[in-house]
Amino acid sequence: MTRTTAASPAPSARVQRLYYLASSTYVALILLSLAWEGWLAPAQGVPPGFWLTLKTLPLLLPLFGLLHGRPYTYAWASMLVLPYFIEGVVLTYQFRAETFALHATLPYALLETLLCTGFIIAATFYARLRGMELHPPAD
Repeated sequence: MTRTTAASPAPSARVQRLYYLASSTYVALILLSLAWEGWLAPAQGVPPGFWLTLKTLPLLLPLFGLLHGRPYTYAWASMLVLPYFIEGVVLTYQFRAETFALHATLPYALLETLLCTGFIIAATFYARLRGMELHPPAD
C-alpha cells in the first residue's frame, strides 16, 4: 500500500479491506488467465500462447499502481477489466450446458465473471473512499 507521509494519511480499516479485496481479486484474475489459457482449457485452433499473451499482458499494465494503492489506477483498471467480465458472461452463456470438468470452459468462465465483479465493485469503492481520504472536500 502507499507510504504514509504528512501529505498522505494512513488508510482507514474499511479502505484497507477494500484494497486487499480488490488487489487479491485482480491478482487472482491474472493467475486464472495464465492457468486457463496456458494449460487448463486453452482455445482451440490458434497458435499456442496467442490468447495467453493477448489476455494476460493488458492485465499487467496497472499492476504496479494497484499494488501501491493508487486510487486513480484502481479507477481505470476497473474499466480495463470490463472486457474480461463480458468474456466471462458470454462464455458462461455459451457453455451453460457443459458439465463441470477440469478442462471444460464453463467453470473458468464463471470464475472469471465472479472475479471481475468482485474487482469492479471493490476497486470502485476503494478509489472513491481513498480519494476522499487523500483529498478531503473543502468546507
